[in-house]
Amino acid sequence: MLKLLCRVASQSPISPTLTRPIPDSSAAFGRVFYSLRRNPNLHRRVFFCSSSDAVDAEKSAVAAAEVDSAGEDDSNNAILPTVFRPEDCFKVLALPLPHRPLFPGFYMPIYVKDPKVLAALEESQRRQTPFAGAFLVKDEPDSDPEKNIYDYKGQELLNRLHEVGTLARITAIQGEQVILVGHRRLRITEMVEEDPLTVKVDHLKASILEELPYDNDDDVIKATSFEVISTVRDVLHKSSLWRDHVQTYTKHIGEFNYPRLADFGAAISGANKVQGQQVLEELDVLKRLQLSLELVKKEMEISKIQETIAKAIEEKISGEQRRYLLNEQLKAIKKHAMSLTAPPFYGGEDDEELWPMELGLETDDKTALTGKFRERIEPNKEKIPEHVLQVIQEELTKLQLLEASSSEFNVTRNYLDWLTALPWGNYSDENFDVVRAQEILDEDHYGLTDVKERILEFIAVGKLRGTAQGKIICLSGPPGVGKTSIGRSIARALNRKFYRFSVGGLSDVAEIKGHRRTYIGAMPGKLVQCLKSVGTANPLVLIDEIDKLGRGHAGDPASAMLELLDPEQNANFLDHYLDVPIDLSKVLFVCTANVIETIPGPLLDRMEVISIAGYITDEKMHIARDYLEKTTRETCGIKAEQVDLTDAALLALIESYCREAGVRNLQKQIEKIYRKIALHLVRLGAGRESVSAALDSRETKPDCLVDSTETMMEIDNQDKPEKEVSTDEEQSDETSSDDEILQTDVGQGKLQTNDSSPDASMDKVEVDSAQEEAKVIEKVLVDQANLSDYVGKPVFQADRIYDQTPVGVVMGLAWTAMGGSTLYIETTQIEEGEGKGGLNLTGQLGDVMKESAQIALTVSRAILLTKEPKSNFFGNTKVHLHVPAGATPKDGPSAGCTMITSMLSLAMKKPVKKDLAMTGEVTLTGKILPIGGVKEKTIAAKRSGVKTIIFPAANRRDFDELASNVKEGLDVHFVDGYSEIYDLAFSEDKAGEN
Repeated sequence: MLKLLCRVASQSPISPTLTRPIPDSSAAFGRVFYSLRRNPNLHRRVFFCSSSDAVDAEKSAVAAAEVDSAGEDDSNNAILPTVFRPEDCFKVLALPLPHRPLFPGFYMPIYVKDPKVLAALEESQRRQTPFAGAFLVKDEPDSDPEKNIYDYKGQELLNRLHEVGTLARITAIQGEQVILVGHRRLRITEMVEEDPLTVKVDHLKASILEELPYDNDDDVIKATSFEVISTVRDVLHKSSLWRDHVQTYTKHIGEFNYPRLADFGAAISGANKVQGQQVLEELDVLKRLQLSLELVKKEMEISKIQETIAKAIEEKISGEQRRYLLNEQLKAIKKHAMSLTAPPFYGGEDDEELWPMELGLETDDKTALTGKFRERIEPNKEKIPEHVLQVIQEELTKLQLLEASSSEFNVTRNYLDWLTALPWGNYSDENFDVVRAQEILDEDHYGLTDVKERILEFIAVGKLRGTAQGKIICLSGPPGVGKTSIGRSIARALNRKFYRFSVGGLSDVAEIKGHRRTYIGAMPGKLVQCLKSVGTANPLVLIDEIDKLGRGHAGDPASAMLELLDPEQNANFLDHYLDVPIDLSKVLFVCTANVIETIPGPLLDRMEVISIAGYITDEKMHIARDYLEKTTRETCGIKAEQVDLTDAALLALIESYCREAGVRNLQKQIEKIYRKIALHLVRLGAGRESVSAALDSRETKPDCLVDSTETMMEIDNQDKPEKEVSTDEEQSDETSSDDEILQTDVGQGKLQTNDSSPDASMDKVEVDSAQEEAKVIEKVLVDQANLSDYVGKPVFQADRIYDQTPVGVVMGLAWTAMGGSTLYIETTQIEEGEGKGGLNLTGQLGDVMKESAQIALTVSRAILLTKEPKSNFFGNTKVHLHVPAGATPKDGPSAGCTMITSMLSLAMKKPVKKDLAMTGEVTLTGKILPIGGVKEKTIAAKRSGVKTIIFPAANRRDFDELASNVKEGLDVHFVDGYSEIYDLAFSEDKAGEN
């Protein structure tokens, strides 16, 4: 058995860690401690150390071993010999072992906290009887966990100790640390002294037999011992730490026999305190071997798990190192190949993509990415600027040198993706056919002559030059006039790609000029995204709501737009993300705004402003007929012959529901009408199906004819309240002759036909009735009479409050964001008396309007003194001036002449001319200054039935530019001073200038 274990130890390859030269120390424990110094965890576990520090234990053991080695033979082993003479040690100090039992032949460092016990140990060592009893502490669940074992004394401590322990030799004492070496088993018989705890013991030796008698030739014992040896051999193969332990153990303990083999197996295992104590207390050799075998088997499994973990970690580390080395070698090979055969910049037979293939290597992800980027720019290589090509080349080289797992790799890849995706030098073929462009613009929009004329001018210049430059156009006007849709039509007329983005509420400069690449999630600005999206370098870009630009902590976007919308600067527009100049000089920018007053001056100066004032009633009628109704009908799936929307209904819809300058609300109302018609037709279709089923059943039951006819009339009466079922007197002039022939009286439930002969057969009546009913329900009439059934009650009433304005009331003209409107100025006197002259103002007037009222009072007083020198009306009369619609805020200087006229009318008790409206700002000297919104005010006056309008003379040019249909039927006068207005307003005989 000994030879087998020794052969295993000698044949096993010794780890370089354990075969290193040991320092100059011949101590008995020195060699083991030096080998275990590199693995303190195994040291603590295998040698069953107590809670003492491993380094202090090592020093103590080495010091003690140097003392003991003076009389020893030349021994370098870790196990001290146990050939002592302890027969006289029947009374020993009891030392508690808190963690593991001490087996014969093994050492254990412990800490002794009790000064009395430590003094007794030192005294026994001086008397050359260095022995003590080491006993394992019992686990008691009801014990105080916070109480230390060294706090127990006397009988209490004795009760906490196991009876069977180990006689231990005290080899060294350093401070509180004591080194013990196990010698033989002991059993406590009685307590001799309480403090320090001293007990009488019996040696489990020949007299009592340390082991019970056993048969050396017993097959079970042999088989068990062989299995223990085999398992211990496997453990020694797995752990090189114990290979020298076999020889040292046999040298100082003796040859391995069955009991000692069991002790050795239990000692080197990772058993807990209870299992170790069971082996220590077991005297039956076979049972002890079986317990030891179980423990070493567990130790073997632990060694396998440890080996698996170590192997997995080693493979992971070695795999990463191998991958790193291979990548470095591959980089070196590629770099060497590039230096030997440097190819042309892009493409060609010596393309970089072919180098790995020529070297017999497969392409990696970086090479594939590089190839993809080169393929993108290859078609337009000649059109790309040189500075951009240089940046792309530098970034491609950088991409090859970066690791794919680094963050910089992703940044560079995204940067190259944007650089190569832009349409460098790629322009769409433009349309320079003016006639075709005119047709496209007229097809999409009615009116808008100014906008269309400007686009045709742009096309004409491009045709003469052979190329078109980019322009910046700003379309301003109220909502719903078609500013955004005209941009799309312009792109279609020019054959350019269209891109739209809104800047309303935009407060971040990075949205315009991009983010820096150093930021996480950085992206280019809107213009770079636009070029990538459309794929051409000359699109039409519609910048919507430019008058609503915001301003926040991230900068002022309006200032950033200066570079973008400047024709002299956008040829080298610099995006923060790309960091290379981009040519935007070929881009046509179309901006939209509701009011240009909120646009910063420098930005407005860079744009060509085209005003879209709004649509008059005639224009809205054309738009509704030719565009809105047609589109809505197709959207709702209704055929043209199924609906008759009369002009009277459309006119009422425009004047009573949709007075806005635009047509967006008009489109919503028309959609509402057609949705109700669609629902109505679907319900009638279901009703006709039920009637057809009734007619089919009537063929077999003729006596039910009358009831079925009544049922059919009831269905029609319930499902179609708006159907054209009027009598001859209710039919309009546009009703077709077929509809006049066929009349249906829903209230009486009757059918009237030309063939009303009582002799006609019943079948013919049924067929004719069904045909006539189908004829009636095919067409739905929407007239002014039933318009409210579809869109509700009218929203707007007539602008004119008075057919003939009374004294002190004059109609003015105002401009709003929704278009133009009429505005009445009313003046009346409050009280009259000497020196009680004054002025009260109401109607939620702004500061400018209040000042205009004060100016009007002064000018009125001066004019009144000229016309009626004896009158002191304004000096003795308190005047109240009010502007109706008090809930609406009003402001502006253009009501000055209207206020003067109203005050003079009150003072002279004379009404102004009928159907007269005026507008204009007045100075203190009576001069009339120009105003804005001429078209809107003219439209509002015409809508209110005004026949005479007074404008400042400086606005004659604005009025002459209006369309003829807007000016038609109006008597317009242009004045320089208020005296001319006075003559027009209060003298009906004086002829004015048209």
